[in-house]
Amino acid sequence: MGFEWLFMTALYTAMFVLAGWAFVDALFRPSTSFVAAGKLTKPAWAGITGLAALVEFSMTPFALFGVPFAGFLWLPGIVAAIVYLVDVRPAVRGLRRGNSW
Repeated sequence: MGFEWLFMTALYTAMFVLAGWAFVDALFRPSTSFVAAGKLTKPAWAGITGLAALVEFSMTPFALFGVPFAGFLWLPGIVAAIVYLVDVRPAVRGLRRGNSW
């Protein structure tokens, strides 16, 4: 276990944590906020970020299974998680819940 293994393990784990954070955040946001913000629906973003988290987890050395073609799917997965966290999350988060009274 050299420096390269430790570095890659830390990198893949960080990418999994980022995608996992995006997935959990998408699950807890109200579905009406996605539509009101003009974004994809909640199930779409939950599916996209969930798939990204699955792919990122399969890249870690802790995974018990591998996803076929994960060698190139990690990049679109992390991009999708970053798009959610940078673009969708602030738009959905900025909307108020329920009645304005």
